[in-house]
Amino acid sequence: MTARDTAGATPSPLVAVLTPVCNGERYLAACIESVLAQTHADWRYVIVDNASTDATPEVARRYAERDGRIRVVRNPARVGVIENHNLAFATVPADAGYCKVVHADDWLFPECLARMVALARGHPTIGVVSAYRLKGDWVDLDGLPYPSTLVPGRQVCRQSLLGGPYVFGSPTSVLFRADLVRRRQPFYDPASLHADEAACYDVLAESDFGFVHQVLTCTRTHEATVTSSVARRLDTRLPANLAILDRYGPVFLTPAEHARRRAERLQEYYRGLARGLLRRREPEFWAYHRRALAAAGAPLSRWRLARAVAAQAAAAVVQPGPLLRRPGAGAGRLDPAATTRAHAVDEAARRLAVAGATARARQRPGSP
Repeated sequence: MTARDTAGATPSPLVAVLTPVCNGERYLAACIESVLAQTHADWRYVIVDNASTDATPEVARRYAERDGRIRVVRNPARVGVIENHNLAFATVPADAGYCKVVHADDWLFPECLARMVALARGHPTIGVVSAYRLKGDWVDLDGLPYPSTLVPGRQVCRQSLLGGPYVFGSPTSVLFRADLVRRRQPFYDPASLHADEAACYDVLAESDFGFVHQVLTCTRTHEATVTSSVARRLDTRLPANLAILDRYGPVFLTPAEHARRRAERLQEYYRGLARGLLRRREPEFWAYHRRALAAAGAPLSRWRLARAVAAQAAAAVVQPGPLLRRPGAGAGRLDPAATTRAHAVDEAARRLAVAGATARARQRPGSP
């Protein structure tokens, strides 16, 4: 019996739990079990299967047959990751008070819904609730001083944009007020692979932020995730950081703060590109970043890239250990592959420095 069914008691709010999934048979059962184990029992759970070709439909249907609160929706054809999330958000019922995503390869601690809902109910201005997260073997999303459970939305957005504590995590990490989800359809920006972060900024522009100082969610880290297969391969976080800043900097920052932070983000971007060059990333990587930088109004500069590579080469000379030693290798044992990368540092720095000098020479008056 749920709190809604108890005569005379204050009804507990319904939580719409959502799992957009594609070929998630490996971890889906554990994910669903973590929802079933919630101490807050008043929830409805929709699993949106993105035309999986593995046993995902069977796993989901088996649980739906056991518990009437679970419903499975299967897409007739495969859609994009963000679109599948938006299809899930579109199922949030009108009587839901809150909305909680849990990815199929993640899971929730038993008190997750109860703790997050209790905080949000105690402060009706809260639109987003987060908490400490177990990511692999590490606890993160820390940095807010204890016991800051209620933070103005604009304040937490400013802190994040200026390089302060990042507390949004992944979709599994946060709970949204459901009326704010229903008001924005589609809820995620279809054009952004990191639309989950953008949604937090959008919601917090008109609401406050709640934080539970307790580990409530777990995000698995493995090679089969979308983040691993796409974001890591292309390092999409580099342009995403710049795009988020350009989109929300004018909303939450002063012009001077935005300009300073943009210069810092571009510097970080070129450090990332330098790592890509030293790791000999494929042409797809470079095509992606040329397009992204051009779209941001900052076309790829070979001179800036040469400087970034030279800086990393200098750092490797001063502290060669992390570059030359294999993780976990004993002292004095060198990784041959890492040694090859060290030589690549020198060669790449030399070639790019020459290219940069040539480019500068051509810009001088009277140059051919």
